[in-house]
Amino acid sequence: MNIFLFLSIVFLLIFLVGTLLKKLHIPWIFAALIIGFMLALYNPFEEITSSFTFNFLADLGMYLLLFMIGFELDMKEMKSNSKFIVASSFIITIIGALFLIPLFYFLFHLDLILSIIIGLSFSTVGEAILIPILDEFKEVNTPLGQTIIGIGTLDDIIEISTLIFIIFLVGESSAGNFNVAIIIISLFILFILTAFFVKLKKKGKKFKFMNIETLFFFVIFTLFLFIGIGMYAEAGALGALLAGIGLKTFLPQERLKLIESEVKLICYGFFAPIFFLYVGLSMNIKYLILFPLLILLVVGLSFGSKLLGSYICGVKKLGTRDSLILGIGMSIRFSTSLVLVTILYKFQLITLEFFSIIIASSMIFTLIIPIIFSIILSGRNNSNH
Repeated sequence: MNIFLFLSIVFLLIFLVGTLLKKLHIPWIFAALIIGFMLALYNPFEEITSSFTFNFLADLGMYLLLFMIGFELDMKEMKSNSKFIVASSFIITIIGALFLIPLFYFLFHLDLILSIIIGLSFSTVGEAILIPILDEFKEVNTPLGQTIIGIGTLDDIIEISTLIFIIFLVGESSAGNFNVAIIIISLFILFILTAFFVKLKKKGKKFKFMNIETLFFFVIFTLFLFIGIGMYAEAGALGALLAGIGLKTFLPQERLKLIESEVKLICYGFFAPIFFLYVGLSMNIKYLILFPLLILLVVGLSFGSKLLGSYICGVKKLGTRDSLILGIGMSIRFSTSLVLVTILYKFQLITLEFFSIIIASSMIFTLIIPIIFSIILSGRNNSNH
């Protein structure tokens, strides 16, 4: 079988499994991770999935996801959040990290810096999954809904910071293979280009007259330029992230909305599923079967810390019931933490076993929490009426 037939089968399965997941309020793209997980159990297509072409497509998926994270970052919305949301976001994230950092450091023997970074990243929330559920139950504009969205938006800062730190860590870990001067020049050019886009924001208004096809080519050119420059410092991921942030600032708002849908389509419609398939395929299933209690330990500590942090922050403002619902919602994981641990694994900063446990625990949260969250909101609405 060739790679085209393989991908045709994969995308058909993603469509079928994704349709089922969508009914359970789980993002359809998560189907690719499940299919990858199944192939990790038995993979008759190993020649294809270990090929340069497949790995190249998976890398593009990762870069596009990072680009979308930067592209969707809304700094104005972050600045407008109330003190309660800022304090809640900080406390919930810190409590979550304090529960997980000792576990990663003492049980999995990770470096202390890595333990802190992964602990912080794993304590953030995938609010993109929660928003459609909140919208369905008319909860977006309630105190609970606004708190969830506010915290989810604010912890993007933590996610971006940890990603940038990880990318620098990866660059440093492989610095022995590169000329230090080239690394410094590469990173310097990346930040200069980003500053250039931010500084020329007024000039970007001219792009509102540009047709969508030409604008799309400009966006793709910018993305590949940033990735290409970043590759000289083993920081292609940072390049993709900065390209998104720079273009978000530079392009006029009215054109931004149009081009965002185009980029999302190419990212989530083709490349991101291949990246999630790659992540699922990379897992060590035998290890997970032998040590299921390790997964449950990570899940239990993470979930417990979210409930505790949300209760402490929200009990006075939201009440006991809604503060616990907030904690349940805060437990969802998604793309950013998966990208982060995949980068660490690819550069051999974490073991395959630890990588597998983190991905497996993320799968559990992302599969189960949306269903529980939907049931609780449904019951909450019924009791209020």
